[in-house]
Amino acid sequence: MFTLTVYNHTGKEIGSVDLNERVFDGQVNEPLLHQVVVMYEANQRQGTVSTKKRGEVSGGNSKPWRQKGTGRARHGSSRSPLWRKGGVVFGPRPRDYSYDLPKKVKRGALISSLNARLNENLVRILELCSVDSGKTRDFVKIMKALNISEKTLLVCEQPQQTLLRASRNVPVVQLARWQDINALDVLRNGTIIFTSKALEQLTERLAKGVEGGHGK
Repeated sequence: MFTLTVYNHTGKEIGSVDLNERVFDGQVNEPLLHQVVVMYEANQRQGTVSTKKRGEVSGGNSKPWRQKGTGRARHGSSRSPLWRKGGVVFGPRPRDYSYDLPKKVKRGALISSLNARLNENLVRILELCSVDSGKTRDFVKIMKALNISEKTLLVCEQPQQTLLRASRNVPVVQLARWQDINALDVLRNGTIIFTSKALEQLTERLAKGVEGGHGK
């Protein structure tokens, strides 16, 4: 069983919490993680790249020169792919790269990603995260008290507007609700900080879907 220390906003240890063994068992399913990360990254592709075929390039309506007698190769259009500024053969076209995977697979990948960070001792628990002033310097003080200097995912139950305003100018911190995080969010960040309430709610949701392991 994993046991994590709970900190307050000044970085002081105020207690500890035992993690649910059904979720936080230290197992990491790397093939499953790879499968889900590829899906999330594919879903972020815009797919707007485009090239013109020979029928879409302007000009080329008439034969450049007569078929025979010029000593030059025969051509029917200056928009041929062989010509400069001609059409493109098999070029990229706008398309939708997105696809989806079953919820059980995505849930298993999220559990594996959290266990990966847990094995690396990169999961922290914050009793409560709030910045009533809404000022960035006050938020930075909390991060410094927790010795946070790398890319960090801060997971809350429902971030207040003052917290959103205070954290948005800190490029190394990504603020998210516990309902919205996925395996890619976890793997893109180094340290993962949960508020006590957010960890409790996320663990409860993940534990309900765990039957006989996650993605085994």
